[in-house]
Amino acid sequence: MIEVVNLTKRYGDKKAVNNISFKAEDGEVLGFLGPNGAGKSTTMNILTGYISCTDGKALIDGVDILEEPVKAKKQIGYLPEIPPLYVDMTVKEYLYFIYDLKKCKLPKISHLKDICQLVKIENVYNRIIKNLSKGYRQRVGLAQALVGNPKVLILDEPTVGLDPNQIIEIRTLIKKLGKNHTVILSSHILSEVQAVCDRIVVINEGRIVANDTEENLSQKLSNEHRLTAKIEGDSEKVLKAVKAIKGVISAECIMQDKKGVGTYTIEAGEKRDIRRDLFTCIAENGWYMLELKTSELSLEDIFIKLTMGEDLLADDEEKEAED
Repeated sequence: MIEVVNLTKRYGDKKAVNNISFKAEDGEVLGFLGPNGAGKSTTMNILTGYISCTDGKALIDGVDILEEPVKAKKQIGYLPEIPPLYVDMTVKEYLYFIYDLKKCKLPKISHLKDICQLVKIENVYNRIIKNLSKGYRQRVGLAQALVGNPKVLILDEPTVGLDPNQIIEIRTLIKKLGKNHTVILSSHILSEVQAVCDRIVVINEGRIVANDTEENLSQKLSNEHRLTAKIEGDSEKVLKAVKAIKGVISAECIMQDKKGVGTYTIEAGEKRDIRRDLFTCIAENGWYMLELKTSELSLEDIFIKLTMGEDLLADDEEKEAED
């Protein structure tokens, strides 16, 4: 587990990171997003022990990175945006070097073989790194992060330079690693975060402005809670049944074709997810749901709203204070 508690980093009068707190639980892939200059890289560098914080603390599996740096760093596998490779070494020589550097106690040959199979670099194991493509270098960088089987993986732009097939493979691998590791993934590729991460933390101007799942963030930021459905059945009966569903504010049939398929707009109350109840209603009446779409925001829309001034955490704190 990673825990950040009231973390602050000052450079003179400027606060690069301003009193932030968040957690990444065991077996979770956490997306860490923010525009350039938001404090994202500073936070990542503090978590890996590369720089110190001014105030607060960062705990790696319960160990303070500043108080016990050696013990904490043993639990971290780190892949920076530019992998730290010695390009004149072969892949084998480099991984042997990393193994010794980390003072790894696992069986060397079998452990490194498992890692190479996992990231699919067995076929370049004896090649010199400088002769490898950028995609393979990125894989070697990921391999070094996995040496020692650390509990925590911190990945900064892990798919930079990879082709579409390699990106899919690495995303699948990260998702797999998330089952046995705590993973923090920093990326500017929003579709990547959307595909891989269980939860998203957004930082802007040194402060955490959101910390939730993509679905919950979309619901919080959207003023609309509207569904568009295509349902085959008698429109009057469908409307009557849909309006009777708990949480439905309004329903309207905006179009019906000759085959008896109606297009309906259905608006629900705030924080009400009626999709399951709607599906049950349609099925029980013997009608057919042919399409269902929501008006929720995309991750790109969420990112723009949050980094252009909206702060969900501040709103939540205000509501708690009122209560």
